[in-house]
Parts: sequence; structure tokens; C-alpha cells
Amino acid sequence: MKARKKKSHTKEILHRLFKNKLAVAGLVVIILLVLVAIFAPFLAPYGYEVQDLTATYQFPNGTHLLGTDNLGRDILSRLLYGTRQSLRIGVLSVAIASICGITLGSIAGFYGGKTDNILMRILDIYQSVPAMLLSIALAAALGPGINNAILAIGISTMAEYARMIRAQILTIREREYVEAARAINASDARIVLKHIIPNAFAPLIVSITMNIGNSILAAATLSFIGLGAQPPLPEWGAMLSAGRSYMRDYGYLVIIPGICIMISVLAFNLLGDGLRDALDPKMKN
Repeated sequence: MKARKKKSHTKEILHRLFKNKLAVAGLVVIILLVLVAIFAPFLAPYGYEVQDLTATYQFPNGTHLLGTDNLGRDILSRLLYGTRQSLRIGVLSVAIASICGITLGSIAGFYGGKTDNILMRILDIYQSVPAMLLSIALAAALGPGINNAILAIGISTMAEYARMIRAQILTIREREYVEAARAINASDARIVLKHIIPNAFAPLIVSITMNIGNSILAAATLSFIGLGAQPPLPEWGAMLSAGRSYMRDYGYLVIIPGICIMISVLAFNLLGDGLRDALDPKMKN
């Protein structure tokens, strides 16, 4: 009976999600981006690092569908390979942020008292620095590179998850099923992992989905100022940075990667909005 209820609840959430046309559109775009990232070597007409100095600054044409850059590299091929890097940064940085944030927030919310007070005051200080400024400072300290950019973005955004999971745990930790787990001498780790976090995860799913798009945008910002992906590795923000010196004469060098960033961030935000509405128990449509 319990399994049936769970299944029907999942079906109800999916039903509400798929009724939201904008959320479905976002999901379709995300699936396409993932497929492009996986099959980039088969879809790209050229290698992302292949240079042809006899074909520099070509506007979109039959040979190069999206044109070429200042080194004669095919823009379409670099965009396709760049999808891999942008999605990698978005997913891994959010994974780091959510794991660190959920761990800290769970400790603070479950134990409360002095532990909660100390951790929350540390996070207050931590959040007093704007996330983008902290990302830039960390990336500069760690050194340019895509892995350091992932780490910088992840560390700078983990406080949001810590506060969110803490707030959820404070409302859940006194419920009957948690008291029952304590009564049978279940360990604190088991109570948190098996009984509390699964019941507090719904708002986190929404935040994680939307923050992947924000992380892609943050990564593009770091690459634009030279702290993210380094040449010749293709990444949309790095492509914007490389094309900014030529944007007056060859606008496609910045317009095309800019559109890719915009579409990907919009897709994750639309899906996040749809998930938020679908997971809201007050929604009965």
C-alpha cells in the first residue's frame, strides 16, 4: 500500500510537471544539450583545435555553417565541444556546493544549540561576500583553469544549500518517524540519511536544477575574465572573451556563444520553475 502511494505521488508530480509547457520545453533543451555533449566528436565537422589560417574570419557559409574565428577554427565545432565544458562546470560545481552545504546544514539543523549557532554565524560571515566576487577571488588564488573554476564556484555557493537543508531539518527532526528511529537506537547518521534528508530534499531539487544554469553563467564570467577554461579548450565564456576584440566587425564571434549561454541558462531556470510548481503540495491542477 505504501509503495502504491509513493508511486501515485510520483506520477502526480510528473503529471503536473508535464502539464507545464515551459518546463517541458526546458527539459527538452537540456536533453538536447546532454546529447550534444556526449556525441560532440561525431557531430562536429572539424576538431575544436584545428586551425586554418587561410580561412580566418569567415562569416557563416556552406563550408563553415557558423563561420570561423581569428585562427580559422570552426565556430560550430567549438560550440559543440564547448557544450561539454559548460555542462561539466555546471553539474560538478553544483554537486560540490550541494554536498558541502547539505553536510553542514544537516549537522547544524540536527544537533542545534551551540553547534547550530557557530556554523550559522560562520555562514553569515561567508555570505557577507557576494558569491561572484568570492568565486573570482578563489579562482584567482587557485589559478586559472577549468577545475579550479569548478571548485571556486562550488565553494562560493554552498551556503545556500546549508541554510535550506537546515530550515527543512528544523521542521522535520521532531516528527514521529524521527522519534521512532531514535527509540530503536538508530545512529544519528542513519536518522539523517534515511529519514530526514529524503523528506527534506524536494526544495533542494528545485534549487539544484536552477543553480546549474547559474553556475554555467558564473563559469562563463570566469572564463571571460581569463580565470576559467584556458586556450585551446573550447568553452562558451572563453569564446566570448576571445571574440570581444573583434565584435564590431565580426559580431557572430560573440553573438553565437552568447545565445548558447542564454538558452542553456533559460532551460535550467524553466525546468526549475516547473519542478517547484510540481512539487508544491498546494498545487492541485
